Amino acid sequence: MRRQALDAVLRARAGKQSIAVVTRLADGAQALVRPDGIEGDLALEAAQLEQVRRQLTGGHTGMVGEGAHQLFVRTYVPPPRLLIVGAVHVTQALAPMAVLAGFEVIVIDPRRAFGSEERFPGVTMTDEWPDDALRRIGIDAHTAVVTLTHDPKIDDPTLVAALRSDAFYVGALGSPRTHAKRVARLTEKGLGEALPRVHAPVGLNLGGRAPAEIAVSILAQIVQVRHRGVAS
Repeated sequence: MRRQALDAVLRARAGKQSIAVVTRLADGAQALVRPDGIEGDLALEAAQLEQVRRQLTGGHTGMVGEGAHQLFVRTYVPPPRLLIVGAVHVTQALAPMAVLAGFEVIVIDPRRAFGSEERFPGVTMTDEWPDDALRRIGIDAHTAVVTLTHDPKIDDPTLVAALRSDAFYVGALGSPRTHAKRVARLTEKGLGEALPRVHAPVGLNLGGRAPAEIAVSILAQIVQVRHRGVAS
């Protein structure tokens, strides 16, 4: 790796930012690719750049293309984050599962009685209102956001912020009927075109109904979306 690329990687890692070093194997030409830009002496075609950015979102290192145009893509990404809004029973199972899967987990719930240390030992928590918390924490392309409260006063501001961000996954707990009402409210806020990004009812349809089973289905879907690069 060239010194310029190494310095850029070190700065990105210090700032918890994503970066990919792309090297053309034929001649060693390199490009640095970030979610919002590209620099270096290697020009990438639109399809190549799209593939590199997909690998960057998923944190995948590997080859792109073939022959004289073959590229090696080395990605450096911060740990994925899961922001869970609602300190409910499902969250008690989901938070530790996500930590084991390598996610940085933050639980957000302004209802202080729900977010006690006894219920969530070792989990980062905040009792800020979601819109304030999300503004402070920030949402990037390596962030998943899940709402679990069933309370529009808490869930809706979260979804508004998530849908206006680069979050790779947005999910909301609730029945199809509940989600239909949610869609109507968020459409009134001008988010109609973004609503297909919301996974609702949240999680893969595994058939389970217990809180821990729902948590498994949610985490499974988040991992699936992250690694398949499916639009969230």
